[in-house]
Amino acid sequence: MKFQPDRFDVQTITAYGPGWINVDADRIDHSIIVGARGQRIAWECQRFEDLTPAHFARLAEQEAEVVVFGSGQRLRFPPPAWLQPLMARRMGLETMDTLAACRTYNILAGEGRNVIAALLLET
Repeated sequence: MKFQPDRFDVQTITAYGPGWINVDADRIDHSIIVGARGQRIAWECQRFEDLTPAHFARLAEQEAEVVVFGSGQRLRFPPPAWLQPLMARRMGLETMDTLAACRTYNILAGEGRNVIAALLLET
């Protein structure tokens, strides 16, 4: 039996820790939107309390079938009204803590899904 390492043709989150992630070989220490189709967009928020409806409207502007929202060091849910732009575009949203969101993004991206991860990286 021959074993081969997993190789993805999409950008992946290769490491993470409190307040940082590595996307491929690049270390990132600010909140970010990462997409399987190469998106890397700074997401201007440092804490969950900084989020507004505009942050989720920006996610709806991305061409993705599902958004994985990493809500920081613990699981927190945005108000349902903020998700209207995503629902209008028939985009799914999964909410989890940021470390779980990193792992979930990698799995979905590796399956070839058109996914973005909106990751809140709290310092």
